[in-house]
Amino acid sequence: MNETQPLAGKVALVAGGTRGGGRGIAVQLGAAGATVYVTGRSSTAGRSDLDRPETVEETAARVTAAGGTGIAVRTDHSDPEEVRALVDRIAAEQDGRLDVLVNSVWGGDGLTDWEHPLWEQDLDTGLRLLHRAVETHIVTSRFALPLMVARRSGLVVEVTDGNTARYRGSFFYDIAKSTVIRLAVAQAAELKPYGVAAVAVTPGFLRSEAVLDHFGVTEADWRNAVAEDPHFAHSETPAYLGRAVAALAADPGVMAKTGRALATWGLYREYGFTDADGTQPDWAAHWADVLEEEHGPLGDPL
Repeated sequence: MNETQPLAGKVALVAGGTRGGGRGIAVQLGAAGATVYVTGRSSTAGRSDLDRPETVEETAARVTAAGGTGIAVRTDHSDPEEVRALVDRIAAEQDGRLDVLVNSVWGGDGLTDWEHPLWEQDLDTGLRLLHRAVETHIVTSRFALPLMVARRSGLVVEVTDGNTARYRGSFFYDIAKSTVIRLAVAQAAELKPYGVAAVAVTPGFLRSEAVLDHFGVTEADWRNAVAEDPHFAHSETPAYLGRAVAALAADPGVMAKTGRALATWGLYREYGFTDADGTQPDWAAHWADVLEEEHGPLGDPL
C-alpha cells in the first residue's frame, strides 16, 4: 500500500458531492489517491433549485488537484434511470470496480421547518424533504451495491447528522437523519456475507459553504462569527469529515465497524487525522462541557 495515497487504484462514488460534507469527502478520498465520481444536480450546465454556486465540476477539479482523479457526472439521485446510467458508466469505465459508495445527498435546507410541530407543518414540504434526503440514498444503493457484492469487498458510507437517538429539533429533519443511520444498519446486515461494510458517519458543527454564508463569513475569516455564536469556535471543516471517511476506506479492518453510527469526534482519536488547520475538533466534548446541562446528553451511539 502507498502510505501517502492508501486509496490509489480505488474507485469511489460520492453521491451529493457538490458542496459541504460531500465535497469534503470527495476531495479527501482524492487526496488519498482514489478515482472519485462526483455527482449532484448542480453543474456548469445549470444550478439545482437550491440555487447555490458550487458545482460537481468544481468538486471534481478539487479532487484531481488533491492528487486523485475527479470525474463529474451531473445526476439527479431521485431519478432511478439517471442513477442506473451513472452506475453503468462507472462499471464500464472501471471494469466493474466500485470500492467506496458515499451517500451524502441532502438538499433539505430550504425544506426544514424549525419553528412548528408536525401537525402545523406543510405536509408536502416535509414529504419532499424525506424524498430528497432518504429515498435518494436508497435508489443509489440499489444500483451501486451489485458492483461491490460481485467483488465481495467495499465500503458504504451514509452521511448523517448525529450518531445517537437524540431528537434533532424538527420532525422531518429528525426522521431523515435518523433513517439514514438505519439505512447503514440495514445495508450492513445484508452486505456482511459479501464482505462489504456499511456505516453511518456524522460531522460535528460543520463549517459548510451554506453555514459560512449564514454567518456572513468565509473560511479565511470564519472566527469573526464566534462573537455571534460562541459554539462556532468548535466547528469543523468538511475536510475533517472527509479525512474520517478516507481513514475508514483505507482501514483493512473496517468490517469490524460495519453497522455502526460513527462520528468525527471518535474517529480522529482512533486514526489520528486532523482538520485542515491541524486542530482536532471534538464536538461531543464541547457538548458535554457546555451544552449538556441545558440540552441534556448527546446519548449513546446508535
